[in-house]
Amino acid sequence: MVDARDLKSLGGNIMWVRFPPQAHMNNLFIAVAGNISAGKSTLTKILAERLNATPIFEPVSENPYLADFYKDMKRWAFHSQMFFLSQRLKDHYSLLKEKGVLIQDRTIYEDAEIFAKNLYENEYISDRDWKIYQSFYQTILNLLPAPDLIVYLDAPVSTLKQRIKNRGREFEQKINDKYLLDLNRLYSDWIKKISAKGRVSFVGKKSPVLIINDLEYLDDPQKINLMVDLIIEKLNNKKLHLNLLNKKVKK
Repeated sequence: MVDARDLKSLGGNIMWVRFPPQAHMNNLFIAVAGNISAGKSTLTKILAERLNATPIFEPVSENPYLADFYKDMKRWAFHSQMFFLSQRLKDHYSLLKEKGVLIQDRTIYEDAEIFAKNLYENEYISDRDWKIYQSFYQTILNLLPAPDLIVYLDAPVSTLKQRIKNRGREFEQKINDKYLLDLNRLYSDWIKKISAKGRVSFVGKKSPVLIINDLEYLDDPQKINLMVDLIIEKLNNKKLHLNLLNKKVKK
């Protein structure tokens, strides 16, 4: 159980969803989830260093459709999302071959449940293409291990817009508020759905969720240290992979 004093020290901006442990593979798999420019890559780097872990970053620069997608979403939506889905499958497959602590920047679940779904709802992906995408996604779900922990970075559109401006990716500068609002809505729905009754389930596989809605922690070493301690405590409470975390963590 997380001490209430820990929550207060972070301004009440961390929330745990508790449920029974799982056992699925030798790795310790931590997934970092969140909207565009929520700070996933930054947190992934921090956790990788502190936990002596291997980071797996979102393949933004590798997607050959992404720049075209932001110029013409209807033309390139399906192509872009299929690339992300196939790339994420490769990333997850690597989890099965490697041992140790692994931290992934954005999950395959977000690709399908948030980004692709939003494009379908806004008619950027046709019914025919959506059926193909969903068939592929559902097959993948049956093959994948669930994360040992999902860290979700929650942020309002105003914060996301400022962070998008600051990091300066040209193709992201034209992203409008409605697109980000729609993504935030779907993220909220997804978190509520997977957190129902105190558990997260992916085809019968369960994962805990840590929600962070104070992104200022990225600039506060004390808050970072506390967050890392809470993550380690939660994972140790699962009584899994203790040999991976019961070693000196970098401060």
